[in-house]
Amino acid sequence: MHPLDNPRQGAPYSPAHIRATWGGTGSVEDASRAFGVSRAKGYDLVRRGEFPCRALRIGRSTRIVTASLLRVLDNGEPEYSATHDTQSTLA
Repeated sequence: MHPLDNPRQGAPYSPAHIRATWGGTGSVEDASRAFGVSRAKGYDLVRRGEFPCRALRIGRSTRIVTASLLRVLDNGEPEYSATHDTQSTLA
């Protein structure tokens, strides 16, 4: 059996593999795969401000903060911040 055929060994989107291979940011496509959604759904969530972790706009591209992605994968709590929600809690 090839090592990548076994989802538990060397899974390309496991937290351990992400820690070992990603830099400070990753692509929306790869982060979407880590969450088990399509590329299109990932970009849709980013556009609506509902992607579960921090997304950065850098020029014309969008990057996902690796540390934020790992925190969400580890604890299951989304880190996105909807600005309309913070306004209502401050009032």
